[in-house]
Amino acid sequence: MRILLYLLFCLPGWFAVELSGASLSSPDGNISLNFELRSLGDLDHCPVYEVSYRGERIVKPSRLGLAFADADALTHDLSVQSTEFTEHNALWEPVYGERSQVQDHYNQLKVSLSRRDAGGVILECIFRCYDQGVAFCYRLPRQGPSGAIHIDEELTEFAFENNHAAWCVYSAQGKYALKTIDTMGRDVERPLTLKTEKGRYIAIAEAGLVDYARMKLRQHETRPHAIVSDLSGDVIVSLPAVSPWRVILLGQSPGELLENNDLISNLNAPNAIEDCSWIRPGKVIREVTLTTQGGKACVDFAVEHQLQYVEFDAGWYGAENSEASDARTVTLDPARSPGPLDLPEVIRYARERDIGILLYVNRRALERQLDELLPLYRDWGIKGLKYGFVSVGTQKATTWLHEAIRKAADHQLMVDVHDEYRPTGYSRTYPNFMTQEGIGGDETAPSNEQTLTILFTRMLAGAGDNTLCYYDDRVIRNASHAYQLAKAVCFYSPWQFLYWYDRPPGSPRRKGGAGGQKGVIGNEPELEFYDHVPTVWDDTKVMHGAIGDYAVLARRSGEDWFVGCMNSGEPRTLSVPFHFLPEGKIYVAHVYSDDPSVKTRTHVRIDRYRVDSGTVFETSMTAQGGQAIRLVPAGLEETYPFYGQ
Repeated sequence: MRILLYLLFCLPGWFAVELSGASLSSPDGNISLNFELRSLGDLDHCPVYEVSYRGERIVKPSRLGLAFADADALTHDLSVQSTEFTEHNALWEPVYGERSQVQDHYNQLKVSLSRRDAGGVILECIFRCYDQGVAFCYRLPRQGPSGAIHIDEELTEFAFENNHAAWCVYSAQGKYALKTIDTMGRDVERPLTLKTEKGRYIAIAEAGLVDYARMKLRQHETRPHAIVSDLSGDVIVSLPAVSPWRVILLGQSPGELLENNDLISNLNAPNAIEDCSWIRPGKVIREVTLTTQGGKACVDFAVEHQLQYVEFDAGWYGAENSEASDARTVTLDPARSPGPLDLPEVIRYARERDIGILLYVNRRALERQLDELLPLYRDWGIKGLKYGFVSVGTQKATTWLHEAIRKAADHQLMVDVHDEYRPTGYSRTYPNFMTQEGIGGDETAPSNEQTLTILFTRMLAGAGDNTLCYYDDRVIRNASHAYQLAKAVCFYSPWQFLYWYDRPPGSPRRKGGAGGQKGVIGNEPELEFYDHVPTVWDDTKVMHGAIGDYAVLARRSGEDWFVGCMNSGEPRTLSVPFHFLPEGKIYVAHVYSDDPSVKTRTHVRIDRYRVDSGTVFETSMTAQGGQAIRLVPAGLEETYPFYGQ
């Protein structure tokens, strides 16, 4: 990772500072944050903050503080010892991402607090204002001889002016429901997206969670229109210690929130892996039969269709939930496959064709055998692992998982985490952490409304392994095939699993593997879109978006652009200007649309046009349908008609 530009100022007194508070603004001046000590009910000198956006107060004065099992709470009777202001402006290059460069520009305020009846700093509140939102965390300096403290509650509030709409989900892979702040209840997942009465959008998120308990959210028990942080268990930390960041993303549209999700990465430590040459994003097909024949068929398919990986899922080393299963051996679960599976032969076959093999390992084996498995799998020639059904939430589970990712990096193994884990930006620090689930993906057969809600809620947190289906029946029950093509653009995942329930030609068709699905991948011409679509990007633009209704995203890889258009309930036409194309350069647009008159199994029509930066494309989507577009520079021999002529 290379720092292209760096700027840091220490500016005491730069902003308005009072004895009991301070103010901070974003670099563009559109966001402001105020901190002060004030009375709350019967308590005096309580730390609170408030946030304004474009002249409108978004967050009312909201409580800050921590409660401890072995010390008095840091919630009141505090005094400001000092304030320190800094500005930071850097441009950094991720190993991979949704854009090739990320701006990290913020103004920061650090408030050092002490108890009113004693000296010495006991709590620091660190606030950052970005153009995209605000973030804050708690820092506990070293205190006393023990050097450790037991946090049993965090008392952070997010209080709002009105009873905003709230898109809530109560488990990471659950079904979203549209509620309000005052009806959301408790145990709500983050990010939580809100819509104000004036049509502005807010998302409450978490960043930098590494060795702490996860934050969930709950409705305030007594205060209207207020949300409270809710830790998933106690936290014991050695001092000094810093909490994860609490984040408030702000935007004038849901698409602006999605474009601003780099804020989560910015709040994490820089890349800790010196040599990243072995880290390779790409497309993945799951081998569903757990057989040698099926494995080689998947390798051949991957070569033909420009995929990079084949994954063997649950069952290759025995029943995944059995303590007796040994992930050091290839011992098929007979309930999943009759075999035979010669995994070393498949690995050899794949290596000769530059296809990587990935393995699924359930947490039961990981927790027992991780330190043995990682060097063994590297010796086998495995490129990465999918950690299955990992424990999440508690400090112990969180710490173990991130340590398991670091250990995988030590053995040059990439990782995909399933099932309930949601990202908070750790892939910036350890980019071998390719993707994660924590999403109601195609495995759960979501409706289009759910998918288009997930895009503007869960996907604010980072990459999502959406287990994309194509030939499975659930595609036509809930969506369309052009919609599925568009998902590969709209849903970011550096490891993109395609054809989740499908098997390529040459794979055994008998019952076995992951459920024994019958679908065999055909030779429909639109599969060329999956062949060409990348999984990581140089630029990303959200052209249109309404939560639960529709979305249009454009992403660039090199000179090529890909556009994904997704629709929910009713037929819809949206204007998509191609102003992102280089001026004066002709491109060919390969357009993939739903058309029931096309006599193929998938009913996808392909049209090809010449276009340029002045083209305004009218994307026409059927109900529950979509459109996908690939834009590539035109060659001299291209004779396709200009769009609109």
